Formats: sequence, C-alpha cells, structure tokens
Amino acid sequence: MIKFFDNEEFAAKIAELAKTADQKALVVWSTDCAERVLKNYERYYGNNNAKMAILAGRKWLSREVSIIEARKAAFAAHSAARIAAYPEACFAARSAGQAVSTVHVSSHALHAATYAAKSVFFASPNEFAAENVAEERRWQYAHLTELLKRSDE
Repeated sequence: MIKFFDNEEFAAKIAELAKTADQKALVVWSTDCAERVLKNYERYYGNNNAKMAILAGRKWLSREVSIIEARKAAFAAHSAARIAAYPEACFAARSAGQAVSTVHVSSHALHAATYAAKSVFFASPNEFAAENVAEERRWQYAHLTELLKRSDE
C-alpha cells in the first residue's frame, strides 16, 4: 500500500479558516466532507453506519438528535471503520464518525476533512492520488469559505 500524501498547503489553510468558524458551520462542513466520500464505503459495505452518522450530525443541527445520540452514531461509524478491509472505505467511515463527533467537540471537523482526503487518496489510481487529494482539499477550503460567508450575511 502506498503512503498517504496530503496537500499541506491547503490543509494548513483549512485549519486556519476553521479557527474562525462556529460549531454549527463546522458540523455542516464536516458532514458535507464525509458525504462526498461516503460512496467509498458504500461500494463495499451494505450497512449504513457511516450514512447514519452523517445524518445524525445534520439532525443535531435541527435539534432532532441529542449529543448522546450523535455520539452513539459516531461510535457505530468508527466500529464500521475498524472492520473495513479497504482503506478508502475505512477512511470514509472514519470521516463520517469524526463529522458527527463535531457536535460534541468542534476540532473533530478537521479530522473528518483529513479522513475524507485519505479516502479520496486510497480510492484513486496511484498516478492520480496526489492530484485528487489536492482537488479535494481545494474543494474543502472553498466550501468552508462559502459557508462562512453565508453565516456572515
């Protein structure tokens, strides 16, 4: 297996931008990041633990899910990640678990984004992996920027 190569420039920009975001914006952003790679989990596995984690994060925003329920969804997603045999599936499930964990601790949003980038990396052919991660990181930065602009209006 090849070693994950992150786009450090955009990862650093994302981390700086995330410091200016409130928790709700980070939950929206991290669940969006996780949803983009959900297919990398669902391609191999029929259970919906990763999908339900993303949904729990979104339902927390509308107060349909408590923090306790969100944490249970996170644990289920991480459990799914532990048994995933394919790295892109494992990291997609981890992304979902970290995204819903953002409802409890905001800093989990950055982990959700990094796991999404790892899922993209391992789902890509070797010769395109670094390029695809850079594109994912650019999208993550642009999306968070847009969410923050909307919240300022």
